[in-house]
Amino acid sequence: MAVDILLGLQWGDEGKGKIVDFIAPGYDIVARFQGGPNAGHTLVFDGVKHVLHQIPSGIFHQQILNIIGNGVVLDPVVFKREVEALNVRGVNTDENLLISTRTQLIIPTHRLLDAAYEAAKGRNKIGSTLKGIGPTYEDKYGRLGLRVGDVLSRDFMAKYTALRDSHLARLDYLKYDHVQLPELEEAFFAAIEFLKEGKVAETEYTLNAAMQAGKTILAEGAQGTLLDIDFGSYPFVTSSSTTAAGACTGLGIAPSHIGEVYGIFKAYCTRVGSGPFPTELEDEVGEQIRKSGNEFGSTTGRPRRCGWLDLPALRYACMLNNATKLLMMKADVLNGFEEIQICTHYELEDGTQTDRLPYDLTSAPIKPVYKTMKGWNCSLDNIRTFDNLPQELLAYIDYIEEAVGVPITLVSTGPDRKQTITK
Repeated sequence: MAVDILLGLQWGDEGKGKIVDFIAPGYDIVARFQGGPNAGHTLVFDGVKHVLHQIPSGIFHQQILNIIGNGVVLDPVVFKREVEALNVRGVNTDENLLISTRTQLIIPTHRLLDAAYEAAKGRNKIGSTLKGIGPTYEDKYGRLGLRVGDVLSRDFMAKYTALRDSHLARLDYLKYDHVQLPELEEAFFAAIEFLKEGKVAETEYTLNAAMQAGKTILAEGAQGTLLDIDFGSYPFVTSSSTTAAGACTGLGIAPSHIGEVYGIFKAYCTRVGSGPFPTELEDEVGEQIRKSGNEFGSTTGRPRRCGWLDLPALRYACMLNNATKLLMMKADVLNGFEEIQICTHYELEDGTQTDRLPYDLTSAPIKPVYKTMKGWNCSLDNIRTFDNLPQELLAYIDYIEEAVGVPITLVSTGPDRKQTITK
């Protein structure tokens, strides 16, 4: 069986958690393939809000096996907290959650280094979530990191101490205070003991055996394509591959196994932290979108920057991922607008226009070129079929489909599971 992939096509926060939860019943396995506790996947059902940071969003379906893949970086403290919160809500994780032995561990000094590096950048900071993600991936590719499988080895403490001490030397060089480390380590080692009680497995074998047995698998990404370490708005990016290619290396599956690629995007754009954002609205319109969409980070609580939909960026993301189906989120946030702008091209410094995403969005000034479309200016409540959507929204959908060459097969009209319309 093929592995379907679900990922974000913008700067993250597109609504991946809701959609994974919505389509998960059609799969036997849901597997996270990259990112870490910097992700915040929000799900709302039965009037209750749930936020997941590291655990796959299929966890609320007891019949689905959830896998944290080798491409993820895991904070044991956050993991313990998440599992305990799920257990309180009646979700049994004992039988349907596996962690790859090859998943990298975030240790306390990774978080301290993250804060130290960000502080040292001053005005040039990238807007890190300070969860230790970057330093952990840095150690991974420097071949220094600890993996989940290491916690079961006899020499784990020796490995941990060597890595921690190398971090402390760097923190001392940066003159960054680490007096809180003993307290952080206490929580860390308690979480390590908790982790040992869970199911740690060589999940690349689990996934490939499942495919051979005809099981259906959904690979779940974190962050968004425009934050990809290679193809995002570098250096204001995350530290992992957020594209479809990352699902292969992040889970241990061959590219030939990829089936559908579901690309999620908002009906507008948002971004958290620093970095270029061509269609950003720093006015009352941007504030209206922020308030209407409750655009505050589910992990950091930071207000998100808001702007109109960017078609060159969306087309670029579809190309990189070979997206086969598009899922539009938060269409309801634009309910109150009589007119909606949509960026079709960029005007470059020399006055020429392009529909391609430039290599350098940071230092080379670009100006978005907009097309004005009529807004639907009405509520989408109680609409359950595509045919009953307002004609103006259908025209907006048609225009996007024609521009990017990929069909939109789902429209979300609110945060709850039930507020989802499929074609």
